Amino acid sequence: MRYLINMSYNGNSFYGYQIQNNKDTVEGEIEKCLSLILNQNINTIGASRTDRGVHAVNQYCHFDYDKEIDLDKLKHSMNCIINDSIYIKNITKVDNDFHARYTVLKKEYIYKINMGEYNPIEKDYVLQYNKEIKKKLLDEFIKLISGKHNFKSFTSDKDNKTYERDIVVDYKIIDNILYLRFSSSGFLRYMIRNIVGLLLDINDNKKNIDDINVIFESENRCSCGSPAPSMGLYLNKVEY
Repeated sequence: MRYLINMSYNGNSFYGYQIQNNKDTVEGEIEKCLSLILNQNINTIGASRTDRGVHAVNQYCHFDYDKEIDLDKLKHSMNCIINDSIYIKNITKVDNDFHARYTVLKKEYIYKINMGEYNPIEKDYVLQYNKEIKKKLLDEFIKLISGKHNFKSFTSDKDNKTYERDIVVDYKIIDNILYLRFSSSGFLRYMIRNIVGLLLDINDNKKNIDDINVIFESENRCSCGSPAPSMGLYLNKVEY
């Protein structure tokens, strides 16, 4: 039988989602907790391998277990003993052919940027850029980045079969916080952070808006610049 876990977490406490040797990871905590409660070794498959410091409002993983489970009791037990930077929001039984990663229809990430006065309370959750990004630049940038492109220049991944992705980007500004929203059926490693980093470089006059098409065409990671820090990035939604 297959079960699906919906969780949220504070990424500052972990070296990313995926298990690493001798590192605290979200996946490691989930598997350790399940294995302890269910009294057998449990492996999980996550929807998205978020990087170190990236947060999740809604992350999912599935696991297999050969018995019926009292799901409310399991949720309660997990939340009692798991690292307090993780919260189990829901657990459901799913079909055996369901796959947390491969049956995803769309993922949505949000990147938060403070364009106002420095806020030390939010420094681990919102990028403290503390400079204005004009609406005109945002509109021009999003128009050029959105759609179907080869994003090889925006990732450190070297073994992908294809680097083409079709993304939708939009934004809103509330109380000087810029919320950039990215939606797609899939993203490449560091892709969003590299896109945001390019936006900041253009706003800082390190690059020009006209460089975007050149960067796409180059298919060279070095042409893009430095990625934005991880603390402003959130896995917001996963749709199946």
